[in-house]
Amino acid sequence: MSVAQAVSEARDVQAFDRRAARYDAGWLGEWHRELVRRVAEIVRTLDVAPSAVLDVGCGTGRLLTVLAQMLPTSAELVGIDPAPGMVNAAIAASRPTARIRFEQAAAESLPFADDAFDLILSTVAFDHWADQQAGLCECARVLHPTGTLLLVDLLAPWLWLTTLRRRRRARTPRQLAHLLHEATLRPVEWRPVMDLGPLSLIQAVIAKSSALSS
Repeated sequence: MSVAQAVSEARDVQAFDRRAARYDAGWLGEWHRELVRRVAEIVRTLDVAPSAVLDVGCGTGRLLTVLAQMLPTSAELVGIDPAPGMVNAAIAASRPTARIRFEQAAAESLPFADDAFDLILSTVAFDHWADQQAGLCECARVLHPTGTLLLVDLLAPWLWLTTLRRRRRARTPRQLAHLLHEATLRPVEWRPVMDLGPLSLIQAVIAKSSALSS
């Protein structure tokens, strides 16, 4: 990670740390809840019964709380976020048990063993990763060979214009597909999640290990 990336990450973490207490309040909180609902519906359609789920950039833990009611009771649910305020808010809101827990960690350095999870999620967190390529490589490392990565974020062809200011950010499907390939992952399906009027804005990509296609 470069010095510039490290500085950018620190600023993002500090910003989300300050926002944690009010993250789920107001109209933005309503928007987050609607996004969580849509992502949970995508998970439902995947027809998976995972034994271990990882939410990378879990925020206040709302998605895992919803999934805990959907997935088998035997499933282990883990959320990580680099902002300690977000982790504390998630713990306070969900009353973690042996089944669901939250830890402070970043996508670029996941504190888990290889092949530990059969479903990895990331919802509007990817754009804030300090090093998106490193984060995807870490996801590939801890993802079981038959597992699924579901990444939901700002992804649309027209968003390449915004990368002129936010350099080294993958914001188009083509850019993300390249990063996934470099991380030995392959996109198997794209789904629209939220639009901005007539423009696509937030999309979900469902990815698998490249080894499965060989």
